[in-house]
Amino acid sequence: MLNQTVIPQLRIISATVSLPFYVEGLGFSVDWKHQFEPGFPLFIQLTRKDQVIFLTEHTGDCQVGGAIYFIVPNVDNCYGEFTGQGITTIEAPQDTPWGTREMVVTDPDGNRLRFATH
Repeated sequence: MLNQTVIPQLRIISATVSLPFYVEGLGFSVDWKHQFEPGFPLFIQLTRKDQVIFLTEHTGDCQVGGAIYFIVPNVDNCYGEFTGQGITTIEAPQDTPWGTREMVVTDPDGNRLRFATH
């Protein structure tokens, strides 16, 4: 298990739209959801291979258009998994001048998810 000490949070507009992208497309699992009352915004914790993120529909938590940098064992394997589930990358895996191999996908709200192998 990774020793993650910070949990990134992304703003989403609609959990109904975003959750299938994260769960079915990227392979995250929903750990829990919080909602003060029916019809109120959702706050959700997701995990994918021991990496945890928060998604929030609350307008005051953060702005849409954030970014997360995931370090993964093999970015090319992620690329195969994601594209096999119909996810389109905006940057296919490529070697960087700083010695990593990276790819980028965007979620339905325009948040950028960069996956990298060091």
